[in-house]
Amino acid sequence: MRHILAIDQGTTSSRAIVFDAAMQVKATAQQEFPQHFPDSGWVEHDPADLWGTVLATCRAALAKAGLTAADIAAIGITNQRETTLVWDRATGEPIHRAIVWQDRRTAGYCAELRAAGHDRMISARTGLLADPYFSGTKLKWILDHVPGARDRGRKGELAFGTVDSFLIWKLTGGVAHVTDATNAARTLLYDIHKGRWSKTICDLLDIPVEMLPEVKDCAADFGMVQAGHLGAEIPILGVAGDQQAATIGQACFQPGMMKATYGTGCFALLNTGDQPVASKNRLLTTIAYQLDGKPTYALEGSIFIAGAVVQWLRDGLKIIADAGQTQALAEAADPAQNLILVPAFVGLGAPYWNAECRGAVFGLTRGSGPEEMARAALESVGFQTRDLLEAMQADWASIGAAPILRVDGGMTASEWAMQFLADIIGAKVDRPVMRETTALGAAWLAGQRAGIYPDQRGFAANWALDRVFEPAMDENVRATKYAAWKRAVAAVMAV
Repeated sequence: MRHILAIDQGTTSSRAIVFDAAMQVKATAQQEFPQHFPDSGWVEHDPADLWGTVLATCRAALAKAGLTAADIAAIGITNQRETTLVWDRATGEPIHRAIVWQDRRTAGYCAELRAAGHDRMISARTGLLADPYFSGTKLKWILDHVPGARDRGRKGELAFGTVDSFLIWKLTGGVAHVTDATNAARTLLYDIHKGRWSKTICDLLDIPVEMLPEVKDCAADFGMVQAGHLGAEIPILGVAGDQQAATIGQACFQPGMMKATYGTGCFALLNTGDQPVASKNRLLTTIAYQLDGKPTYALEGSIFIAGAVVQWLRDGLKIIADAGQTQALAEAADPAQNLILVPAFVGLGAPYWNAECRGAVFGLTRGSGPEEMARAALESVGFQTRDLLEAMQADWASIGAAPILRVDGGMTASEWAMQFLADIIGAKVDRPVMRETTALGAAWLAGQRAGIYPDQRGFAANWALDRVFEPAMDENVRATKYAAWKRAVAAVMAV
């Protein structure tokens, strides 16, 4: 029992990764699942797809590794955050599709909350904004639109959870209704200062507290996986939301350390230590991780569309067959053309938080083609990251003028995209040898709790650099390109 199984349940796919005693990947299995778009700005998942792909990939990863469940010391879970599920406690069956973090259907209600002046109270307690991104208003929508749901919730017949809670419920056969502090901190319902659910906010949104899970540390006893699922009982000992798990996996344990994960979206977290920093620039104050009952806080900037813009090139425009083609196209783009793509497909996240604006392309000419679109798509991710970095620098002077950014996620495989990122932020970008930092963070939480992985200091000492990207862009070019981006964003938000 010297192996750890990490479940990484993401927005477009589920993965299971087996790590050995040296925290090296032994086997991986992955399955994509359908996205559902029932209306403009709405995004849903079928909970059966989430559960089915997790179970299938766990079994496949064990088989690939040549292991059985008896060889696994513990399971760690990391998950897409904010995605909202409600299910029947008696049957385990969801009462509605999962409403995904990208979903904007509650934008109108969030505007009402802000107009009524509730946003200051919400931000003071949760560190978040009154925005449809978070779970609270999604949960309210389900309770408002599924007949009888609110009454059933008050009677204790229904359970609410983010994806981690739902998976733990299913894995433990309904024994454990739990979550961790990082996922709780993304619901809009959790007081990150007092470390408990906020009755004030639950009452405001008319959410029965009886539906909410128990909140635990990131490394804790979350329950036992039933033997029937994987062949033997396995303890679940680590849980963290995907961006917090990546922060852990990048060993960002010291205040001032920063990471950005480039998956479907992009999420940058800056460790601010044991003191929460209130943002004046529309960033989020959140929990980076919680160990031994002590929360470590972070400033976070969330970009809704990062890797998803490459998916759009593939599935929407159909100008590429796979993501790897974007680099060659970007390299072949006409340098005389200056396309700016603002990928506000579901609105803009930090630091703008505009749920209503939509995407646009600026600078099109008759000569614009797939090459220029691919370059603009990759550049949009760098531009958005700079937006976040500038907001963080304004909020917390301790970060310094040019921090070193640790990056991970699928898009970091693109040398072109990472070089542009370093160029446009004017700072070094460090890419680690271990690219599976999100799963590694979850695995370390479980493995450290199980007693087979080292403590924070030992774990940080194992972090290894693959490549550093140094900024090489002329300062005048950098300033000109970023100014064009800011004008494009202003135009999109003005519509």
